[in-house]
Amino acid sequence: MAKYDLTPVDVPLVDTKYRTIKTKLPVPESLPIFEKLSQSEPQSMMGQPPVIWDRAEGVQVFDAWGNKWLDWSSCVLISNAGHGREEIKQALLDAIDQGLLATYVFVHEKRAALTDALQKISPDPENYQIFLLSTGSEATENCIKLARTYAMEKYGKQRKYFVSFENAFHGRTLGAQLAGGMDKLKNWIAGEGDNFIQVPFPDGYKNENTSFDLFLQTLEEKGIRPEQIAGVMSESYQGVGPDFLPKEYAKKLEAFCKENDIVLIMDEVQAGFGRTGKMFCYELYDIQPDLIACGKGISSSLPLSAVIGRKDIMGLYAPGSMTSTHSASPLPVVAALKSLELIQDEKLVENAAKLGEILKPELERIQQKYPEVLGCVQAEGLVAGIQCVKAGTKTPDPELAVKINESCFHKGLLMFAPVGIAGECIKIAPPLCITEDQLRDGLAVLEEACDEILG
Repeated sequence: MAKYDLTPVDVPLVDTKYRTIKTKLPVPESLPIFEKLSQSEPQSMMGQPPVIWDRAEGVQVFDAWGNKWLDWSSCVLISNAGHGREEIKQALLDAIDQGLLATYVFVHEKRAALTDALQKISPDPENYQIFLLSTGSEATENCIKLARTYAMEKYGKQRKYFVSFENAFHGRTLGAQLAGGMDKLKNWIAGEGDNFIQVPFPDGYKNENTSFDLFLQTLEEKGIRPEQIAGVMSESYQGVGPDFLPKEYAKKLEAFCKENDIVLIMDEVQAGFGRTGKMFCYELYDIQPDLIACGKGISSSLPLSAVIGRKDIMGLYAPGSMTSTHSASPLPVVAALKSLELIQDEKLVENAAKLGEILKPELERIQQKYPEVLGCVQAEGLVAGIQCVKAGTKTPDPELAVKINESCFHKGLLMFAPVGIAGECIKIAPPLCITEDQLRDGLAVLEEACDEILG
């Protein structure tokens, strides 16, 4: 986990069009807030660059002491339509004035509007339905539940295995972490995971073998036959990178699942709603998942998630038996409707694709200046990552990643703490409304930080 020193330090003052730094960092006046939090909440909630957010607008984050950052975090890939959008705020104010703050699963009109809007962007609107929840972990857990239910009802309990990928992250609840591929996150789990199987992810860098034969070989080595598998789930891109599936691999995975009537699930919690230059990342692979888990960027603001899935799978549970207390809660639904409208009307998916054609080559150029320690660049649309490694190896170097991240923070470019297997990945994920000028400004800051630390 990233460690940021809370001792205020003098940093060069910044006063540009998109960035302003006029105090020590962290701001000395902010320290009592950090101290109060340290007494009242667990340390697990710390670990991000030490800034106290006061407000956020568009692609910028402000504190209360006059500092302004260009944001490359999007609140960990939430604010796809941009921070604090006036249109979303007004829609929420109108809903608050209406007086409908909670409904359980009693119907309200906007719920029907949102499920209809999401159905329209599903792989097959005539044959897919929408189940609204609150968090990404809920969505992935529900996908596991639906896949297992479909398989067991149709074939019996021998269809008990659930296959996912090494290094995957699907959430922090029990089922989500059983399906996850990071052993360090499973220390609290005892014997519950015997039927959850991980196979190598074909990222091409950490695992150079990108052949689908490795998938089949791994299952064979574990003694698992296709007719024993209920579902296969993959992040559309793995968040530790981002690491993408080779298209040929994805197509073969889809064919394998169809041939064996295995439910194919794509976890789009990070990747959905325009992030990769497609509405959904799985579109890059030209495949059609059976179930899709959504979250984060679905609302650009309030907690909401969804499962988009085949009607025959989604309809397995009787009325009242597959619900959640805050399913389709009125305010998150209103925010999601307006966010989706903004993403579509302002062509933010297309903007992500267009700016991705600048972001990736520029990051590759920076990486090539220091290839011994900047080991790999992965990017699609407006999500990207640089893997920091020990010189001349592929061994993760989380300390270097934090140094670069912190230097950017001091210069007015904000990213969330490095991610990856060991915290070695500098993750880049600006709001999709970012302009080319703003993107290039951030790239200049990142290059300056790398030059100062590595040059």
